[in-house]
Amino acid sequence: MKYEQLAKDIIKNVGGKENVSSVVHCITRLRFKLKDEGKANTDALKNMDGVITVMKSGGQYQIVIGNHVPDVYKTVLEIGGLKAQAPADGEETKEKASLIDIIASIFTPILGVLAATGMIKGFNALFLALGWLETTSGTYQILNAVGDSLFYFFPIFLGYTAIKKFGGSPFIGMAIGGSLVYPTLAGLTAGEPLYTLFTGTMFESPVYITFLGVPVILMSYASSVIPVILAAYFASIVEKRLRKVIPDVVKTFLVPFFTLLIVVPLTFIVIGPIATWAGNLLGMATLSIYNLSPIIAGIFVGGLWQLLVIFGLHWGLVPIAINNLTTMGADPVLATTFAASFAQIGAVLAVWIKTKQQKLKTLSIPAFISGIFGVTEPAIYGITLPLKKPFIYSCIAAGVGGGIIGAAGSQIYMIGGLGIFGIPSFISPTEGITFGVWGLLISFVVAFGLGFILTYLFGMGKDKNNKEDVNNVTVTNAMDATGKGEVIGSPLQGEVKNLAEINDEAFASGALGQGVAIEPSEGKLLAPTAGTVSALFPSNHAIGILTDQGVEILIHIGMDTVQLEGKHFTAHTSQGARVEKGQLLIEFDIEKIKSAGLPVTTPIVITNHKDYEIEMAREKPIKLGESLFHINAK
Repeated sequence: MKYEQLAKDIIKNVGGKENVSSVVHCITRLRFKLKDEGKANTDALKNMDGVITVMKSGGQYQIVIGNHVPDVYKTVLEIGGLKAQAPADGEETKEKASLIDIIASIFTPILGVLAATGMIKGFNALFLALGWLETTSGTYQILNAVGDSLFYFFPIFLGYTAIKKFGGSPFIGMAIGGSLVYPTLAGLTAGEPLYTLFTGTMFESPVYITFLGVPVILMSYASSVIPVILAAYFASIVEKRLRKVIPDVVKTFLVPFFTLLIVVPLTFIVIGPIATWAGNLLGMATLSIYNLSPIIAGIFVGGLWQLLVIFGLHWGLVPIAINNLTTMGADPVLATTFAASFAQIGAVLAVWIKTKQQKLKTLSIPAFISGIFGVTEPAIYGITLPLKKPFIYSCIAAGVGGGIIGAAGSQIYMIGGLGIFGIPSFISPTEGITFGVWGLLISFVVAFGLGFILTYLFGMGKDKNNKEDVNNVTVTNAMDATGKGEVIGSPLQGEVKNLAEINDEAFASGALGQGVAIEPSEGKLLAPTAGTVSALFPSNHAIGILTDQGVEILIHIGMDTVQLEGKHFTAHTSQGARVEKGQLLIEFDIEKIKSAGLPVTTPIVITNHKDYEIEMAREKPIKLGESLFHINAK
């Protein structure tokens, strides 16, 4: 309760909790909707310790707090007995997200646990293949239970993340997923069917039960992906409609009651079977394309994998792979990508050996180590992509490695770890270590060696004096000539403006930090330096970055853009993520934001400016990555 007194004073001076219609927060301020703003004591609030300033804009009474606003907000809710505000049920979120964004949002929250359980299952298969364990042993059974726990009950986990993405209640999504894997229903298929539907077609299905006289086609939904996602989407629509017509006094239990009563039977009768058939057809289609030429498929997917990762398009393959694991027990498509990380570290090792730049050598060591374990972002964004040629050669090497994997018929039997931790995923639970595993290991060696050789021989550019071309390295962390100061690049392309020109008192006064504003000409925000995402507001309009040298940067895209509640913004990173300079963080639609009546002028400020001497770029056009701040510790 660090902010208990501050919260009490805020509630008192906005006219008491009975004067509060709602309260939300953005990355720097509390945003109240007051029943009567005349009851608020603005002067008292402005003079409070912990409050930077008070503003009125867009029908909101805004109390500017700073970076720790989430903690103050939580305390205000607790002290005032107020409820956290969610995005409105209707009109503000009508714009459709891209398919890739939907897939990423659904699968990202569970990827860590999915990889962990897959690794446990993979190591269990390895121990079995090596004869260290027997299938009858308790150790094997318990490890297998842990390994299968998430994948078997996948619909429950996906029900939570999917309906949350679609704006519904997470526990309704979990209840739908739980219904799909209810053990008793699966057991009914052991008896004689009542009759058979679609006899003589590929959709022939025995019917064991009916619901109100309507035939129900029982499918195996354990580990399934598509049915629960579609059901969650439909449930989110039903729930929102019900919330508009059911009285508040009974909304808490009648909304989930009717939502489940409508959606679950409909899922079993219509959505589930159709989605399952669609999943089977998708699996057969991808396998048919792969079988036309596994080698070409491996070269194509493996070679392009790193590009797909950069643009976020790799998410399109994740549900296909999981669907193949569900329907066929293995997936050969995603398997072809595993050599890419070794191609990367081969190129990084060549750069480390050949470069004369001490900073590049220093960056190469951690990038190489993380790449061994499949985390290639430091290698891509910090080393190979800025140098261009090493990235191209790593893609070539990854393609060759993918071709070898395809030729060997390697498949993954579970979603597991990356890099060397991915090897157990290729061990068949029934056949043990097959040639596919050896093919995978060969691909690692070849991709690593080819990435190293091509980069060492041809990957380091030369300037006109036949010396190493240091100008290629424009997106690594920059230091000044003394090696002590830090140069922060521009995260946007556009026109640099004086911060005082912003129509926002908190930023214009410098209360939130020293910096500049940029009028962007392109809707892409890149990392201005290497560091960690210290804050990313859910609506993706503002981001905080803590640099490796301890500088705190706040970037706020536009003014009052929190009102858009995420529309026209797409994040390509997450809070707590490691980022490298030049990495794409957020995309935003300038024209649509302006058409909503909001400016896109973006303040970029150093919030802990009191610890530094800051030299800022003057008002002028600026390009992405061009020096924006020159910072030295006091």
